[in-house]
Amino acid sequence: MPLLVIGLNHTTAPVSIRERLTFGPDIIVAALRSLTEQPGVHEAVILSTCNRTEVYCFADAEAIDANRNWLAKFHGVALEDITPYLYVHEERQVIEHLLCVASGLDSLILGEPQILGQVKNAFQTASDAGRTGKMLTRLFQHAFTTAKQVRTDTAIGDSPVSVAFAAVSLARQIFADLSQQTAMLIGAGETVELAARHLSQNGVGRIIVANRTIARAQELAQQFGADAISLTEIPANLAAADIVIASTASPVPILGKGTVESALKKRRRRPIFMVDIAVPRDIEAEVVNLEDIYLYTVDDLEEVIQSNLRSRQEAAGQAREIVTFQANEFLAWMRSLDAVGLIQDYRRQAGDIRDQVLTKALRMLESGKPPEEAMAFLAQTLTNKLLHTPSAKLREASSNGQHELLEAANALFQLGHGQSGHD
Repeated sequence: MPLLVIGLNHTTAPVSIRERLTFGPDIIVAALRSLTEQPGVHEAVILSTCNRTEVYCFADAEAIDANRNWLAKFHGVALEDITPYLYVHEERQVIEHLLCVASGLDSLILGEPQILGQVKNAFQTASDAGRTGKMLTRLFQHAFTTAKQVRTDTAIGDSPVSVAFAAVSLARQIFADLSQQTAMLIGAGETVELAARHLSQNGVGRIIVANRTIARAQELAQQFGADAISLTEIPANLAAADIVIASTASPVPILGKGTVESALKKRRRRPIFMVDIAVPRDIEAEVVNLEDIYLYTVDDLEEVIQSNLRSRQEAAGQAREIVTFQANEFLAWMRSLDAVGLIQDYRRQAGDIRDQVLTKALRMLESGKPPEEAMAFLAQTLTNKLLHTPSAKLREASSNGQHELLEAANALFQLGHGQSGHD
């Protein structure tokens, strides 16, 4: 029964494909339930971020095609439309992949720390929904431990590189003096909070936080001396924004072309720099065609991000060594499970033999037989019964020339005898 992961990420699929396969927080539990109802799927975790959608399963080997079909059907897309962008990993590949993902080694921004929190949230959601068991629980806990070791033992997280950092760096290139600019942040999650922190540290003139839940917008705004508004107030305030950074979990765009056009008229051709970090997109794709709009998506940020990665490359090599070692550790644990059932059956068989012989010995005592005779019977009979089958199989192996079995028995019983002269 293998570990499986089916998914796509920023290296295999453009945002136009990724946004069609996202699992928002409102549908994730239903998706997990639907997935584990598929034949052969026993445990599942779904990881869905702006840069990746991945379905982790502990399932029967034949579940690969079924899971691929399920992914397409659940999102109402044709399988042939997404197949070129999907990757499938099994067993060891799954282990190494998840450890790399949790450690930030598979991220758009090498070593970024946000992904670990996202992986933890994905696992917790699946666990709370009752969709994880012994295998995926152990795997994800192992991934969390590995990611912590990577952070502790390497310098991969030392440089302040993130999507939010890249967005603000780009804004600094476009606007020489951020102190004269107003930034509107749409959303109130971790990425927006990071963007607010970077903007504040770079002396931006004003920050407006827009969020569906006004209380959360106010909470974030208070940290940075910003103003808080609801999403419905964006059209009335957009003309004041020189910089717009959007990152929500909305399944539909927050900013449409018409709203942006109206804001541009009020600004009298003063440009707006926009960064849409969300997947699905928060800003309609057609907005890019408007004059005086500089619209970037997460994919467009890659060039900015690459320039900040040099210091992390050496650390990444060290991190991959840790991942390889920890993957081997987990694989060894998985292999040890193969022996568990065998050991349990062997102990159960030995226990049954012990109980049978003990019952006969107790009856001998009850019938007046001397204790010494009953004990001798118990020891001799128990020894004979326990050794009968192994001895018969060893004689058979010797007769058939099955030397590998004889060598295995020698190692198993630690007899220290060679085979020569022992037929």
